[in-house]
Parts: sequence; C-alpha cells; structure tokens
Amino acid sequence: MHSNHNHQPNHTNHPNHFDQPHHNGHPFHFNLVAAARTIMIERGFQPDFPAAAAGELAAIQARTDLPSGPDIHDLRALPWSSIDNDTSKDLDQIEWAEPLADGRIRVLVGVADVDFRVHHGSVIDAHAQSETTSVYTGVKVFPMLPVELSEGATSLNENQDRAAVVIEFVVASCGAASDGKVYRALVRNHAQLAYPGVGAWLEGKASAPPKVAASADLAAQLHLQDKAAQWLVCNRFQHGALDLETIETRPVMLEDEAVEITRLEKNRATSLIEEFMVAANGVIARTFQDAGVASIRRIVRTPKRWSRIVELAAGLGATLPADPDSKALNDFLLAQHRKDPDHFPDLSLAVVKLMGPGEYVLVKPNNPSPGHFGLAVQDYTHSTAPNRRFPDVVTQRLLKAWLAHGPQPYSESQLDAIATRCTEMEDAARHVERDMQKRIAAVVLHPHIGQSYPAIVTGVNQYGIFIRTLAPPVEGMVVQGGKGLDVGDKVTVRLVHTDPERGHIDFSV
Repeated sequence: MHSNHNHQPNHTNHPNHFDQPHHNGHPFHFNLVAAARTIMIERGFQPDFPAAAAGELAAIQARTDLPSGPDIHDLRALPWSSIDNDTSKDLDQIEWAEPLADGRIRVLVGVADVDFRVHHGSVIDAHAQSETTSVYTGVKVFPMLPVELSEGATSLNENQDRAAVVIEFVVASCGAASDGKVYRALVRNHAQLAYPGVGAWLEGKASAPPKVAASADLAAQLHLQDKAAQWLVCNRFQHGALDLETIETRPVMLEDEAVEITRLEKNRATSLIEEFMVAANGVIARTFQDAGVASIRRIVRTPKRWSRIVELAAGLGATLPADPDSKALNDFLLAQHRKDPDHFPDLSLAVVKLMGPGEYVLVKPNNPSPGHFGLAVQDYTHSTAPNRRFPDVVTQRLLKAWLAHGPQPYSESQLDAIATRCTEMEDAARHVERDMQKRIAAVVLHPHIGQSYPAIVTGVNQYGIFIRTLAPPVEGMVVQGGKGLDVGDKVTVRLVHTDPERGHIDFSV
C-alpha cells in the first residue's frame, strides 16, 4: 500500500470533520488527532494539564541539581545503554551487565527517578494520579507527565546525568534471577538504541547499528545482556510463562496524515528488555515482601473462563487439563504456533481475552500475592516505567522511603484506591487505543476501496462474520457474501467501504 500525496492536511476545529473524495485513489482527510482527543475525554481522561502545573514545571526545569549523599552510588562511568522503540522519547530504563567468576551474569537496570523531580502531592503529581498512564493513540501521545519532564528532565536521555533507582540481580544459566538488591544512584545513558536495529543484529539478520558497530565494548555488552535474557526466558517457560503473539500495529505518518499501517515485530531486543523488566519487577516485589511493606502489585488472576480455553484447544485437537495450568497451556500454544503460524495471533488474542485483563491490587505485608498467570511469576509489581505509568511512581516512593528508613508516603487505603483507579484508567486507555486503531485503519484503507486482500476469518457470531486482512493487518466485517465461512478459514476479501467516524471497515467475499 503506497500513498505518495504531498499536501497540507485539512484541519478544522470540528473533531469529526472529513472530506469525502470525489473518486477513488485520493487520500482521505479525517482529523485523527482531534478524534483521539475527543475519545480520550469520552473515556474519562483530561488531556490538558491544569493551569497551576505551568509554574511547577518552570520551577522543576530551573533545577539542575542531582541527589547526593552516602547512599547515592555514582555509576555514571558504567557503559549503560537503553533499547526502546525507535520513536520513544520517554526513556524509563537503561541496562548494564557483567560476567561473574562463577559463570553467572550480574544485571543492573537503572530506572529514572521521576520522584526526585515530581514531588508527592504537587499539582503535576495529582494530575498523574488521576490519569495514571500515558496513552499512545498512534497519531499522538497524551502523556501522564508534561513532555518537558517525561521526554526531558526525567527521561534517561543519551549523554545526560540523571538520578535513578538501580535494581540489581544475578542470572544463572537457564535459572531465575537471584541476589536481588535495590539502591539509589547517579547514571548516564551512553547509547540510546532501538529495538529493530539491535534485534535484527542479535538475530544475525543484519549488520550492527552504527553505535554498536563503532564500539566493540558496547557490542560485547549487548551480547552479554542477550545471553542473560535468554537464560531468564528459558527459566520462565519452564514454569509455564505464556508465549503469546498478538498483533501490534502502528501507522506510518506523512505530514500529520496516516498513509500506511505497519506491524510491530517482536525480536531478540524486545525479548531482552521484557525479561529484564520482569526480573527487575520481581526483585522489587520480593524486597517489599521481605521488608513487610504494603505495595501495589500487577496481577493476572487464574482464568475464570478456563473451561472455554479447554474447549478452544479441543476444537483444535488438543487436550488441556480441567484445572488451570499455564505450563500445559503454553505447550499447546507452542505446538499451534508451529502448526498454524498464520492463525496464531488470533488464537493468542482469544486466549488473552479469556484470561481477562491484568489489574492492580494492594498487597499487604505477609499476605500472599495472587501472582501473574501469564508471566508465570508470583512476585510482580510495576516499577520500571515511571515516566508513563503512575503505579511505578508510587512504587518508587515506597521504595525510597524504605531505603531512607522513613515513614511510608501512602496508607494502605490510599494504595488500595490508587490500585483501583489505575486498573480503571488502564482499561480506558486500552479502549482509546483500540478505537483509534480502527479509525486509523479506516483512513489508511479508504483510498483502496475496490482492492482485494488475503484474509483470515477471526469471528462468526449473531452480528456477522469478522476477518483480519494479512497485509496490512486490519480487522473488518464481511457485509456481502461469506455464507458458510467459519473461524480460521482463509479467504480473499474485497474492500467495499470505510467509515473513520465510527471506525468501521466493510468487506465483501
């Protein structure tokens, strides 16, 4: 799908304004940013910062100090690096690893100390506590914190000295992370890298990205981190972590207009960061447990709709145990992935929906945590993305208070209320992102009405037949033909209509 128009978008104050093209093949003007803003408000978000935040922000930006004292480790000389999306500007964490004499690998994860700049109880903090998360709509990020902080003063940007909380653990071959500890530090990101380049290089599919090619030390460092991550993933899979593959997409923008949709591919670099974050979050959870500190945990409960997952597997010729078993489920998923890779993302999505969404809960000292079914970990908190998630800021404050032997900043009832709000707003954010994906797809596909696409049937119910085109990966409905089709069938569909206003995409078979 190519679109090579070159013109200014037609902006208007009306969020739902669009021009109907006179004939096919012309780009379609629909103000996606205005639509995103409208949906944000409908879902309970406040996209604008309160007026009083401006004064606070100016005061924060005027400060250049860094924390000091005997409990602050100066680790700026370590060759830290970050790996994130190539579009990310809010950098939450950096990594460094070293081999130990006994063959194990020590890993350090440095997390931006957002609390050092954003004080508990400030106007900016209260806004973040209300929003609870940054929302990524594909056409615009609605940040939880002002971008001057999340992409500036509190972001671990390349070649900048920053305050951080460092989470340290040791990884043994195909073993769990152990010997965890946490402390405050000064850090400096020496190389800001991106998933696509690092991942392709680690997998041997491409040459090293320029920064990696220019430094043998950085290349060796990334190989060591990758080795530690592979050991961690091996250990989690042995315990039944689910290897799910849902499709994530992002629009290609040209002068404020979405012209194409690309699929975000997972690779060795995304896996590396995921594994380090799961391990780091486990260290924090166990630290709180051992210290007897109440905290907010991130959990996915044992699936209530397990019987439906069993039914789903039976329909594909596999037998799952009657009681929830993440190891058995993952073995089935791996076998299906090998057997039918095309349809695997849809199976993954069905399993994700049946497992139910994650939620935040208060875990009191000495009370067992419900754990995280999909990650196959018992101890899991959110602590590694404080620029974009409020629970992580709360975790950071609890941790720093404990490290300083001071009083805890939140009562158990406050933590409980924050956990409930975070679950609610994360659910709202998911809806905003899904609504926007549909609208973006409707805009991108509009000039291609009449074209045919290979597709897979993803759902059949009383409302109709639903399909997903393979390239670009877009979901839509069959409005003409298709009698007798069932889930999993491969078909060729013809695009007949799109409606960005409602996010509808219609096909005929």
